[in-house]
Amino acid sequence: MKIAIIGSGYVGLVTGACFAELGNQVICADNDQGKIETLKKGSLPLYEPGLAELIARNLKNKRLQFSSNIKDAVRPSEIIFITVGTPALDNGEADLTGIENVARAIAVNMDGYRLIIEKSTVPVETGDWVRQIIATYIKDKTKFDVASNPEFLREGSAISDFMNPDRIVIGVESKRARDLLTELYKPFKVPLVVTNIKSAELIKHASNAFLAAKISFINAVSRICDTVGADVEEVAKGMGLDKRIGLSFLKAGIGYGGSCFPKDLDAFVNISEKLGYNFNLLKSVRRVNEEQLSFMLKKIKDSLRIIKDKTIGVLGLAFKSNTDDIRNSQAIGLIRMLESEGARIKAYDPQAMNKARDVLSRITFCADAYSAARSSDCLLIATEWDEFKELDFTRVKKLLKRPLIIDGRNLYEPERMGKLGFTYISVGRKSVS
Repeated sequence: MKIAIIGSGYVGLVTGACFAELGNQVICADNDQGKIETLKKGSLPLYEPGLAELIARNLKNKRLQFSSNIKDAVRPSEIIFITVGTPALDNGEADLTGIENVARAIAVNMDGYRLIIEKSTVPVETGDWVRQIIATYIKDKTKFDVASNPEFLREGSAISDFMNPDRIVIGVESKRARDLLTELYKPFKVPLVVTNIKSAELIKHASNAFLAAKISFINAVSRICDTVGADVEEVAKGMGLDKRIGLSFLKAGIGYGGSCFPKDLDAFVNISEKLGYNFNLLKSVRRVNEEQLSFMLKKIKDSLRIIKDKTIGVLGLAFKSNTDDIRNSQAIGLIRMLESEGARIKAYDPQAMNKARDVLSRITFCADAYSAARSSDCLLIATEWDEFKELDFTRVKKLLKRPLIIDGRNLYEPERMGKLGFTYISVGRKSVS
């Protein structure tokens, strides 16, 4: 099938490359000409495991193209995905400026029937608005349909998530749109949830908000565990083995971040209030997540007594492992809190260093984890990279001023760290020394 992807950011690139890999003819468009030129050369503006190879292969096989001209993407394509960003405004509302601009550009460049699909995460009722924009600017009463097809991609495993989804959700209002999307997703042998557009839009926001709620719930439980001496890992396992609950997203730590959960939760609260419902539950989810950083700061203060002029080695800057994304990173939030207390920070991340340099000007960026540990008063684990699980702790112990590890991701077993001679502080588990 002939597909246009308008917006060559994270979602757009993964979606375009994967559809091309399935044998479709795909054109990814973006108004950032520099980004497009970079992509044409086979380089990527972001890190996602396996994506560079996927793009290179499909460029070579001529199933994937890039253009900075939206007309070049719209004219040969019957199916058009809108994948531009919908960042949060100061009041939490989603900024739909990009959606509006793209919808208008699609309308003026259509020369026949097109199926225009919201792939970006948008508030409920956006589909109606997109339809109105296109109807306003379209020429010659050309026929079109609008649909919703939310993405459920996790950074760090996006290609696998796309190719092996739990379900595919399509929101449609016509048989023609339903048939086109059913044909497009025919290679996938998973449940196809067909609903109306508003339900599909709500499914995405409701899904992300629920997952954020699971994280905040287990972090709230971790506070109780810390107080009474229980182990949050054991509590989470005992809960998660109940099939009604499940083990995923029950990992205590310094809280959730990234480009999706904070933004989508705020947008869901905002649109709910506009519709007359006060979503207090989600406001509490957000508050628990914000408080988790203060909780971690107190742990660090209690361990070091005085933070001012102390050197803290921080492992991890990205909001999660296997990505270079630092948007709403709890790691960076915690670093800023430590800096405000007068700490000196040495940090290392396998992928996020370059982006972090743009937002952290006073810290020392290190070549590896051991450099971050060298002569530091403690080592703080802020992102759950696999390479941090495999550290040579005998070497780490020699490098630190004192053998103190504060683990904000519960990567290590407390008993083992105690036997290795560390004072080990984690989240919702008994400290050892």
